[in-house]
Amino acid sequence: MTTLEVRGLVKNYRLHGLRGGTLRAVDDVSFTLEPGRTVALVGQSGSGKSTIAKLLLQLERPTSGEIRLDGKPIERRGAGLARYRRTVQMVFQDPFASLNPFHSIEHHLERPVRLHHKGMRNAEVHARVLQLLERVRLTPAENVAARRPHELSGGQRQRVAIARALAPEPGILIADEPVSMLDVSIRLGVLNLLATLQREEDLGVLYITHDLATARHFADDILVMYQGRIVERGPADEVILNPQHEYTKTLAAAAPNPERRISELRG
Repeated sequence: MTTLEVRGLVKNYRLHGLRGGTLRAVDDVSFTLEPGRTVALVGQSGSGKSTIAKLLLQLERPTSGEIRLDGKPIERRGAGLARYRRTVQMVFQDPFASLNPFHSIEHHLERPVRLHHKGMRNAEVHARVLQLLERVRLTPAENVAARRPHELSGGQRQRVAIARALAPEPGILIADEPVSMLDVSIRLGVLNLLATLQREEDLGVLYITHDLATARHFADDILVMYQGRIVERGPADEVILNPQHEYTKTLAAAAPNPERRISELRG
């Protein structure tokens, strides 16, 4: 079981221009991802959500603050960094851009299997690829493995991306707007798959979204982010049904609420 702790994270970017200066994209952010629980990071575009994802993935270095894995500061090079990247995996927003159109689905999945499970024979790698496809409900797995991304729907591609993230057997999964580019009709299926994997694999999940409605459906806890800071946090129902910060109230009011609409029509 894996726990990821974020303590006082700050990220500044230098502004280029006549006056220069800095932009604080992330300002003193702290939270914990625990096994078997999902935390939703909610906010509008530009609030700093994706910057946090980049910091957690070690694609960016924080200006200050600390990221700890199982109580220990993460290493930034060598074998320690490789272990961290195996443990913390990402599902990207765009299922169309995150897969190489020139390679088969099997190629996309066998690469992380070979990288993180060295010594596997070819037959074992192939069996693992099929197992991963079945795990994300893509069947018949042999048929799907032989296809290329353009032969799959957007929802199927995102399931392949999820399978690829599962290949190293991570403890933490970061899902950055994983359904925002999918048809409305298939979003719930992908979110339910992530919820099932979180529960069965005992994953700690950071679900990054601008949508409070799906955050309530999918997350145990919600962090509301505004201008780089966490302005409200708590259990999902409590944050959505009884928001305290004005920004959270605005997000909650904008979220679709069928029951409210029905009552208005009846009134």
